[in-house]
Amino acid sequence: MTQSCIHYIIIFMEKLIECVPNFSEGRDMGVIAALRRAAEGISGVALLDYSSDPDHNRSVFTLLGSPDGVSEAAFRLCRVARDNIDMTRHSGAHPRMGAADVIPFIPIRGSTMDECVEVSRRVAGLIANELGIPCFLYGESCTREERRDLASVRRGGFEGMPHKLLQEEWAPDFGGRAIHPTAGVTAVGARKPLVAFNVNLGTPDVRAAKSIAKAIRGSSGGFAHCKAIGVKLESRGATQVSMNMVDCDSTPLHTVYEAICEHAARLGVPVTGSEIIGLAPADALIDCAKHFLKLGDFDRDRQVLESRILEL
Repeated sequence: MTQSCIHYIIIFMEKLIECVPNFSEGRDMGVIAALRRAAEGISGVALLDYSSDPDHNRSVFTLLGSPDGVSEAAFRLCRVARDNIDMTRHSGAHPRMGAADVIPFIPIRGSTMDECVEVSRRVAGLIANELGIPCFLYGESCTREERRDLASVRRGGFEGMPHKLLQEEWAPDFGGRAIHPTAGVTAVGARKPLVAFNVNLGTPDVRAAKSIAKAIRGSSGGFAHCKAIGVKLESRGATQVSMNMVDCDSTPLHTVYEAICEHAARLGVPVTGSEIIGLAPADALIDCAKHFLKLGDFDRDRQVLESRILEL
């Protein structure tokens, strides 16, 4: 069955869950192709998007389907990652602690956050028991408040995990207290939709990107719903403010983009563009259009072609 047929069938499913697994591989096209094949071969699941970046050395897949379907897809992809990604040889700009680094589940239609929490716990148990990879639960699935934030869970990275897992407060939620020797540790959880949003700077000096990231991220007193790091893009001779926007209703993309432009101007650094990794909710992009085009009385449901078509 073709992916277009699968997409058509999925439209009529009563319960839809999104899964956005992140893998610590963005350079080896053979491994990325193996992950794609695994994602495309599961009944009741559509691979909506995937993207890879060699500087971050990371790939992000976006899956949509039934709770059982996305559970199976997440497990199969994690198995492919375990068998093909060696974290002892991994390097990249993005923080990471495992081959299948993070696996979030997001309620989309007819599903609830509680159902996604249940799915995440079931999948984490399978990964630990059948693949031998310790798992932490994060986000809405967390069992301890200090594990809610993914950055806190991942702090220390792959190299620091052997010691971290032995600390009393950092026993994995599933699995033993030793990392998988090549696949590391995986974080599995449930969360609301977010936008992976990056802004590129026309300088090879990463200090500017790190300075701006510190100024705008919530943990440093910036925007409450913005997580940001500054990274170097070796292949492009540039740098980047790499962000997760976890609530675009409260903190719109255009607000953060304009703040970055202001900080960059003060540092004498040009902003050369931005990018969205994976998929983004339509409202987040429409808010940007309304702001920059100064659209008055714009009605998303009435004036967006695709919205009207879906009504039919």
